[in-house]
Amino acid sequence: MSPPEPAQVLKKLSVLKMLAAFLVPYKRVLGAALIALVFTAGVNLSIGQGVRILIDEGFVEGSPEYLNRAVLLIFGLSVLMAMGTFVRFYLVSWLGERVSADIREAVFAHLVTLHPSYFETNRSGEIMSRLTTDTTLLQTIIGSSFSMALRSAITSVGALIMLLITSWKLTLIVMACVPLVLAPILFFGRRVRNLSRKSQDSIADVGTYAGEIIQNIKTVQSYNRESQEVHAFSSEVENAFAVAKSRIRVRAVLMAVVILLVFAALTGMLWIGGSSVLEGTMSGGDLGAFIFYAIMVAVGVATLSEVYGELQRAAGATDRLMELLNVPTEIAPSSESSSLSAAVLPAGIVFSGVSFCYPSRPGIAALDNFSLKVAQGKSLALVGPSGAGKSTVFELIQRFYDPQQGAIFFGEEENCVDLRSLHPHDLREQLAVVSQQPAMFTADVMHNIRYGRPSASDAEVLAAARAAYAHDFIMQLPDGYHSFLGEQGVRLSGGQRQRIAIARAILKNPRILLLDEATSALDAESEHQVQKALQALMQNRTTIIIAHRLSTILHADSIAVVEQGRLLAQGDHQGLLKSSALYQRLVELQFRDEERAVTSEEFGLLGE
Repeated sequence: MSPPEPAQVLKKLSVLKMLAAFLVPYKRVLGAALIALVFTAGVNLSIGQGVRILIDEGFVEGSPEYLNRAVLLIFGLSVLMAMGTFVRFYLVSWLGERVSADIREAVFAHLVTLHPSYFETNRSGEIMSRLTTDTTLLQTIIGSSFSMALRSAITSVGALIMLLITSWKLTLIVMACVPLVLAPILFFGRRVRNLSRKSQDSIADVGTYAGEIIQNIKTVQSYNRESQEVHAFSSEVENAFAVAKSRIRVRAVLMAVVILLVFAALTGMLWIGGSSVLEGTMSGGDLGAFIFYAIMVAVGVATLSEVYGELQRAAGATDRLMELLNVPTEIAPSSESSSLSAAVLPAGIVFSGVSFCYPSRPGIAALDNFSLKVAQGKSLALVGPSGAGKSTVFELIQRFYDPQQGAIFFGEEENCVDLRSLHPHDLREQLAVVSQQPAMFTADVMHNIRYGRPSASDAEVLAAARAAYAHDFIMQLPDGYHSFLGEQGVRLSGGQRQRIAIARAILKNPRILLLDEATSALDAESEHQVQKALQALMQNRTTIIIAHRLSTILHADSIAVVEQGRLLAQGDHQGLLKSSALYQRLVELQFRDEERAVTSEEFGLLGE
């Protein structure tokens, strides 16, 4: 077997170091568990001397008194061992649960800070598998297998020492066999670890596939793809089973080889020891104690061979977890961040020569030398064909990404700062977003609205719902504001979800609003109501709107026409109809029916 590469050794040491960091806060518990472990190992070894006394002084000498003493000694040691085992098992199990919980919390806390591009290239099902399955496996290892391995190692070493004291000749036989037993453990260990990681990855694939199908179950059923998806899922399951089968086979071979070698050595030792007793060079008690210690060594080594596979699985799981913890946070507070809070700056946005490509599409410019100004308290409508870069503007304002060239400023004129010099949390406190497909959480209505401001009172939540014209339909739900909405708000219509999202934004009371056509999913009556709510919400707030409807455009103070990541024109509706061919074409194609419906009276109402 070739020696491991230096990089692999360093990686393993790094993983162990990171795992040890989670154990440091509980070093007292770990120390107490180790003391209990050493104590039970010592008691266990002492039982061998009780066996020697029982045979030599109880059986051979035929003394009932020594027999009783030996039996009481063994029983007393058994009680002590039981007490020590209770303490050890409780502390180690508690430690396993605590550390796995800490790792799970640390991984999740890191995940929610990661750059959105990370989730574009990594499947959510696999991430969830690492967060749940891997941490559960790690808990089992720390709370059980690691303790068993340490106990077996201590008792095996102690038993070897006692073997030397009892008979050094027989001990040489045992010592000669130890390398033979350790060799297959080391040989198969690496394969077990690699297969364990593959097994965890294949399980993650199964979970990811099932989650995607369940999430899109209506599409699957409407296209009658149930049987095909069942077949595809079966293939994923069978692939996971094939990997697991390989891992099981390697572990089974490892255990079988170790047991064969251990008991072959034990058999040879019994033959030599029995011959020594017959020759009178060893007492029966010494042989009995020697057998007891030899069995302890054998059981200890066999346990190590079994647990070693589990420890390799833990190493694979730990690798996967630490990979998540080591993913860099690309959008983070700069070391040169301004101490100035965004709350004291004017709520204006300025794009200056911004060029940006998404990490997953580095060769395609989403924005190209893009410049734009939105003054405080004013509203701007972004119009343009699909893929023009409108949504990218929203992504950059929220600082989900940083531009490769140019800069985005928060504020106006001389009183502004680069977004990169603001803490992301401070920046996003000034923003609220209402998208075409608003996110709903698997909770009740109250939680979904209060997500905009967790500290809001019930009265403030109700007021926000009324302002978004959502209160009436909410009260018609089975439990009103405490009605469970299902996964991703599946129990609500699109328009209802959008009004709850608007209520969430109203509750947050932001200085800058980002509206991705917030009324697109509403019927005419609901749109009229929500437009009134948005008009009130937009007062004295900077608002940027991705517009698809003429009624939305007419509300805006200014209109920006965007195509292929460039700003082509900016102005009002009438001016752009004369100066921008693209805007005129968009109005003719996209807004034609609405424009016919907009009367001179409506123009007057919109201007009020």
